Amino acid sequence: MVRSVCIRNADWVVAWDAKAGRHNYRQNADLVFAGDRITHVGPGYAGPVDEEVSGKGRMVMPGLVNLHTHPSVMPVFKSIREELANPKLYFTALYDGWNLFRPEPEDCVWAARQAYCEALLSGCTTLVDMCFPFPGWLDVMAESGLRIFISALYESQHWHSANGHELTYVPEPDGGKGAFEAAVTLTAETRAHPSGRLSAMIAPMAIDTTSVDLIRKGLELARAEKLPFQLHAGEAMAEFLEMTRRTGMTQMQLLAKEKLLGPDVTIGHGIFLDHHSWLHWYTREDVKILADHGCSVAHCPTPFSRYGIKLEDFGAYLKAGINMGIGTDTHPHNILEEMRTAAILARIAAENTYAVSTTDIFHAATVGGAKALMRDDIGRLTPGAKADIVVVRLDIPDMMPAYDPLRSLIYIAADRAVKDVYVDGRKVVGDGRVLTMNHMEAAEQVAAAQRRILPKVPSRDRHGRGAEEVAPRTLPLAHG
Repeated sequence: MVRSVCIRNADWVVAWDAKAGRHNYRQNADLVFAGDRITHVGPGYAGPVDEEVSGKGRMVMPGLVNLHTHPSVMPVFKSIREELANPKLYFTALYDGWNLFRPEPEDCVWAARQAYCEALLSGCTTLVDMCFPFPGWLDVMAESGLRIFISALYESQHWHSANGHELTYVPEPDGGKGAFEAAVTLTAETRAHPSGRLSAMIAPMAIDTTSVDLIRKGLELARAEKLPFQLHAGEAMAEFLEMTRRTGMTQMQLLAKEKLLGPDVTIGHGIFLDHHSWLHWYTREDVKILADHGCSVAHCPTPFSRYGIKLEDFGAYLKAGINMGIGTDTHPHNILEEMRTAAILARIAAENTYAVSTTDIFHAATVGGAKALMRDDIGRLTPGAKADIVVVRLDIPDMMPAYDPLRSLIYIAADRAVKDVYVDGRKVVGDGRVLTMNHMEAAEQVAAAQRRILPKVPSRDRHGRGAEEVAPRTLPLAHG
């Protein structure tokens, strides 16, 4: 029997206006859902329901969409990666830094659990999980209660730096065919999963590590199966320099030439495009290429801000017509804090308060991400949409006063104000606590994994340095 719930007379509801194509506020409104679908948004619902929940002192909003992240590894890097950079590779630690601290395969399930808990507590209901496959991946995704797009990464070659200033590439023995076939198999298993909340995305690792042939095969598969597609590109300055060295073209120009772009394609990051001020490249075509092809960009400002890098700029991409989504990419998997960071850095990059609005950021974290995932039933509160719902407390000091409750949430309270989260109509967060997984146990297991990794760092580092030399602590440790 389908159970119905009414959140009655909520102070604020962030409702979807389909005709205008935007969210709007409604006050003193009811939200009703039955099973996994919303059935009513508006005042004065008079029909029968199985359960009533008071909306007094609450804002009800759609679940947020995290368009790009890597849960199985990132939590292990907490308190290490925040100031880990390589200035000889334009500050990124992507190639020879944080990988020194990578977890063992058996620890990936615990890292994923911790990341999923962080995501849920910040009001995320849909998450794109981009990882190289590990044992138990499907099971832990199903356990989380999240709506997850599994994105099994594959590549033809992998990054290597023997000296810390030169980026080289080591070919996979079979050119990446085995990893691609494994991704295909996992995609089929995901789509057949009984939870109904797991979907698939095709995701070659990166434009500089995956051959054009394997990128094309992945996109052909995605289109045949009607799946979304995402590719890391524009992620690092070294990547831009490598691709222009190989081809004489920028990454976007190459993808356009090879007919590998379209409305089903999301570019992960898209920062180092031909207009970026660090590059001094001679063309200014890349943003227009993405817009003309109807592509999306998954914007993840936090990891790049740690390197002193920013997108130039979010508002300009929007004005060009690019669909923008938000992802956390790294820890913390707090989509509300990511939205705040995105807004602030966009204004700094443009040197203009009005370069991007909170409206723009909220749209990107909801229906922008949904559009990239080819879904019109998530990221919005409207009859017929999935019952992916977040209940926010307005009666806590961090949210008071709440002249504009979304501003209070995004810029001030963040996850501290998230009370309840529903995915497919199932409550997965209650009173600010994850109900599907043991958050503390996951955190303890990840902390233990990190402790086991630290002694391994010298054997992984090209200079034999220990963890404390690679990633010095904020303060020296006094002895005696």
